[in-house]
Amino acid sequence: MHKIVSQNVNFYYGEFQALHDISLSVKENTVTALIGPSGCGKSTYLRLLNRMNDLIDNTQMSGTITIDGNDIYDKQTNVDDLRKNVGMVFQKPNPFPKTIFENVAYGLRVNGITDKKIIEERVITSIEQVALWDEVKDKLHKSAFELSGGQQQRLCIARALAIQPSVLLMDEPTSALDPISTSKVEELIYELKKQYTIVIVTHNMQQAGRISDNTAFFYMGELIEYDKTKTIFTKPTKKQTEDYITGRFG
Repeated sequence: MHKIVSQNVNFYYGEFQALHDISLSVKENTVTALIGPSGCGKSTYLRLLNRMNDLIDNTQMSGTITIDGNDIYDKQTNVDDLRKNVGMVFQKPNPFPKTIFENVAYGLRVNGITDKKIIEERVITSIEQVALWDEVKDKLHKSAFELSGGQQQRLCIARALAIQPSVLLMDEPTSALDPISTSKVEELIYELKKQYTIVIVTHNMQQAGRISDNTAFFYMGELIEYDKTKTIFTKPTKKQTEDYITGRFG
């Protein structure tokens, strides 16, 4: 079952065309890695999936993107509902200046949930899901800034999960982390795909190889090749992909 389907997507920042005719389908409960050199359109494509690019002036998109069969750029689409369904985790951990508990509860409160019992259950479940509970259970009411970078990033993932999305977008979620924290986040991603469909932008080729089911190689705003990760890394069909994977450029 395809969860996300993009067809003939073009995207412009002003006059500059950042994406050229991207068609890409993502299956449910898989991890899809977007790889390619800086400035090749990976993050731009990722942000189209929850309409984050709407926040940038003078941009334009053509083509269609559907999630669960619904056209997310249709005029009837409620963008707030879309963003509830499509969570986002950024490159640098960005906890709010609140307690650990309130960081995770934030999205629930913003979405109008006031029942204390529901909030508490969701916060605890989300923190458990990101394997952080044992580390923070005694300091839920302390500032999130007291956590290490790796813990903060897992907290931000918990915050995204609390509103119960079905898709999770991750924009280089481990690039600011040390190897041990990176490994914990990777293990987490592997576990989370049982419940979520995950699309991750990564510069780290080994990471793409370890955690993703499918890999899309972007170059100069074009989708050069998209296949099972194993195929992309061992038998790519395009020379450009092979050159990038083997480090000949990029």
